[in-house]
Amino acid sequence: MKPSDVTEFTGHCLCGKIRFHGTYDDSHGLNACHCSQCRRWSGHVWAAILPKSMQIEGEPKWYRASDFARRGFCQDCGSSLFWQRDGSDIIDVAAGALDSPTGLQLLGHIFVADKGDYYEIKDGLPQDPAE
Repeated sequence: MKPSDVTEFTGHCLCGKIRFHGTYDDSHGLNACHCSQCRRWSGHVWAAILPKSMQIEGEPKWYRASDFARRGFCQDCGSSLFWQRDGSDIIDVAAGALDSPTGLQLLGHIFVADKGDYYEIKDGLPQDPAE
């Protein structure tokens, strides 16, 4: 996928009570975040798209995860779905909640200095110790 390509996406939580759709471009790429908050939130690592536009059907529950961001999830099935920085209109969307085919490709890893001690990253993609 070229960085300037605009792609439509759809997705939903595990139980289907929260659905979403919109468009994104891949100019930011898809990176796996290995920070301790993302690992606890997702159960391992977090990867998300940055939508250009999005509509959400259903009511996600929002959790204040830090002093600069909140995380959204389905209060019925518990699916981790969204991340939003304070003051931003953009809501990052969990790549794992997108309907297939996504056409996405992992480009690298961020916050690897904080990754779990139970795994190694050996895919040859770039690794940033911070962001």
